[in-house]
Amino acid sequence: MLSLEQELKENGYPGRGIVIGRSKDGRYAVTAYFIMGRSSNSRNRIFAEEKEGIRTQAFDPSKLEDPSLIIYAPVRVLGNSTIVTNGDQTDTIYEGLEKGLTFEQSLRSREFEPDAPNYTPRISGVLQIEDGAFHYAMSILKSNDGDGSSCLRHTFDYENPAAGEGHFIHTYMHDGTPLPSFSGEPKKVAIPDDMDAFTEMLWSSLNEENKVSLFVRYIDIATGEYQSRIVNKNQ
Repeated sequence: MLSLEQELKENGYPGRGIVIGRSKDGRYAVTAYFIMGRSSNSRNRIFAEEKEGIRTQAFDPSKLEDPSLIIYAPVRVLGNSTIVTNGDQTDTIYEGLEKGLTFEQSLRSREFEPDAPNYTPRISGVLQIEDGAFHYAMSILKSNDGDGSSCLRHTFDYENPAAGEGHFIHTYMHDGTPLPSFSGEPKKVAIPDDMDAFTEMLWSSLNEENKVSLFVRYIDIATGEYQSRIVNKNQ
């Protein structure tokens, strides 16, 4: 199990990241999502609540340049499913689940972002809670080592996850030109019981210059009730 704090502190630019797991006491299904930015357009954002989920918004609308890849709903809820992604594929998954498709099937119509030469991966997760049981899945759609004609699709499924354990996936291995896509399986990390302490650890561990916004949610597996935290650098 890796130290999530160390993973973040030692990487100046992991890009966007998703964490999903189960709290140490076994009570909560937990997810976190953060965004970072190198350009003024990417940094000009905040997270705002929208229904049961969140949406990115321009902090200063007058400075918004291209909204196509930065304005979207990272988190949406459909029944007992909570969807978390780094792009508008949140809507694709939501609509697919509505039609009876699986998480993996829903993403078949999508691929990495069209931002050559980076070809930013689309990372996604879904938490499903039913009758006191919890499982989750994560996905990454990425180019084949920068080849924009080839899409690699990896899905990872975690049934009945162990208490205190979770997984972390992010878009970039580290800063660079072009940015190198995440490689390997999602990283196994510890998930604590204290939501506020977890939120503080995540936010303080992200690179100060590049971090933009953070969302954390703890869902009671027995009742489905949840609590959320949002931290925005732009206030």
